[in-house]
Amino acid sequence: MKKLALAGLLAVGLTGCSSEEPQVLNLYNWSEYMPQEVLDRFTEETGIQVVYTTYDSNEAMYARLKLLDDSAAYDLAVPSTYYVSKMRQEDLLMPIDRAKIEGFDQLDPDLVNLDIDRDNQYSVPYLWGTTGLAVDTADVEGEVTAWADLWDDRFDGRVMLTNDMREVFHVGLRVLGYSGNSTNPEEIEQAYEKLQELMPSVRTFNSDAPRMPYLEGETDVGMIWNGEAVMGRDTLPTLEYVYPEEGIIAWLDSFVIPKNAKNPDAAHKFISFVLKPEISALISEEIGYATPNLAARELLDDAVASDRASYPTPEDMVNAEFQTDIGDDALQVYAKYWEMLKSGQ
Repeated sequence: MKKLALAGLLAVGLTGCSSEEPQVLNLYNWSEYMPQEVLDRFTEETGIQVVYTTYDSNEAMYARLKLLDDSAAYDLAVPSTYYVSKMRQEDLLMPIDRAKIEGFDQLDPDLVNLDIDRDNQYSVPYLWGTTGLAVDTADVEGEVTAWADLWDDRFDGRVMLTNDMREVFHVGLRVLGYSGNSTNPEEIEQAYEKLQELMPSVRTFNSDAPRMPYLEGETDVGMIWNGEAVMGRDTLPTLEYVYPEEGIIAWLDSFVIPKNAKNPDAAHKFISFVLKPEISALISEEIGYATPNLAARELLDDAVASDRASYPTPEDMVNAEFQTDIGDDALQVYAKYWEMLKSGQ
């Protein structure tokens, strides 16, 4: 009887252990922006499962995070440059506990303590990159060196744009000689009118996988993120990444913890995991974007470290412009013209 009783107690104890739910990290990130190997290795090392959900624009990410209630909250998100500032000011973010982060001191000093988040109280840089021109040199005759070249008649029906309001208007503004961060309603309207002239040549908008319209032969020229160009070259060696004369669009994507995150401890652990030099290097080599982790850059394969598409030269960054928070009033003006542009008005 005693043996049976002991066996029963053990069974109860084992059942109690097995019924514990595993920890989960709900990660909200851009499409194709985190190698599966990294997620698998994180789970293997920590036991924390990752639920990975994607978006294709900052606007979509921001809207979803504002609307979600606590029961469906994300633990970690990856907004671009100016959205960190916007979300911080709207009290949508939880402060980063630096004591729980290892490897922050390895980040490029030029990419921390920026105006978007002084002292990085709410954000940790993940990757940085540029948005430039993609050209399939096998199908395009003559040089393409500037954003303005997209308006050439030779590209009628063959142009691709990212499905990103600020980026597309950035192009229109820079072609007109204005800042891509303009808040002037007249300049924004002029950019809309200029982009209207381009619309007959636009075949598609794509921010899920911007390389795909080029790989599938749907488009020959247009916008692309530098990492997408790098990945695209693996399949289409004739795909060239070009830094436009008017200036490149530069951006920094950072980890942030939404204020209603259910598992902030797991979020901090994931940030620390990604900051490991070997993990940061793996990410950069796998998806073609530049790591802000200086220790990781030392581990990069020479072919990656010397690839201008991923790691631009100082000359490539002449006239480069980071997008900034333009405020809600200006954003509403952009949104009005963006809707008109995409609806053919």
